[in-house]
Amino acid sequence: MEILFAILIFLLAACGIGLGLALGRGPVRGSCGGLSCVPGAACGGCARGRARSAEETSE
Repeated sequence: MEILFAILIFLLAACGIGLGLALGRGPVRGSCGGLSCVPGAACGGCARGRARSAEETSE
């Protein structure tokens, strides 16, 4: 029974994402943060990290 409940939850989430895309919302994007934007770490996909990298190379 728990497996069916878990499948239902994932199915509802997938339908919600699909419905959002169908109604004109943009694609799902990751957040800009987490471990990739820790001070001193490389962050190629994050605008904040790219700005930080540019500042470090100009100094």
